[in-house]
Amino acid sequence: MRRRALMGYGAAGLGALGLTLFAGWWQVDGPGAPEPVGQRPLALPSMDFRLTDHEGQPVGPETLIGRASMVFFGFTYCPDVCPTTLSDITGWLDAMGEDAERLNVVFITVDPERDTVKAMAEYVGYFHPAIRGWTGPEAQIARAAEGFRVSYERVPTQGGDYTMNHTASVFLFDMNGRFVNTIDYHESREVAVPKIRRAMNEEARGAS
Repeated sequence: MRRRALMGYGAAGLGALGLTLFAGWWQVDGPGAPEPVGQRPLALPSMDFRLTDHEGQPVGPETLIGRASMVFFGFTYCPDVCPTTLSDITGWLDAMGEDAERLNVVFITVDPERDTVKAMAEYVGYFHPAIRGWTGPEAQIARAAEGFRVSYERVPTQGGDYTMNHTASVFLFDMNGRFVNTIDYHESREVAVPKIRRAMNEEARGAS
C-alpha cells in the first residue's frame, strides 16, 4: 500500500514537472514567447531616413503614416527569395480585392548600387501595381534597415560579382506606424491575409 502511494506521489510529481517545463517552453521558446526586445522594428514615427520611390518621388517613414503598411526588403538581382515573396504579396493583394487599396505596400532595396530608380520601376512592374519600389543612397538604406531591424550583407560570388543576404520577413504596421506583426518567408495565403487584415483592423481602431 505504501509503495503504491509513493508511486502515485511520484507520478503526480513528474506530471507537475512536465507541466512546469511545458509552460516554460511555451513562454520562452514556444508560441507564447515574446518577441525579443531589440529585434522588433521601431514605430515608423521613430525612424528617420530619406529615400526615393520608383517614380522619382522623395519618400520616408512619414509616407507610410495614415494607412496600414506592408514593407519588405530585398534586391532586384535576387534569384529566388525576393521574386517569390513579391509574387506571394501579389497573390495576397489579389485575394483582398479592393481592400488592397487601403494599404501601403513597399519594397526597399538593400542593393542601391545596382537598384536605381529605373531598375526598381522595371522590377516592381512585374508584380501587383500597388507595390512601390524604394531606393536611395547606401547610408539612407542603412538607416532604414536599422529602424526596421533588418540585417543585410554583400556576399562575393565567383567571377567578381556579388549577391546580398538579407532578412526575408514582411513587416506589417498599423495606420499610426506601430509595428503589428511579421509574415515569414513562405507563409501560406491562409495565414498571411488574416495578418494583413489584423493590421488594417488596428487601423480601424486607431481611427475611432
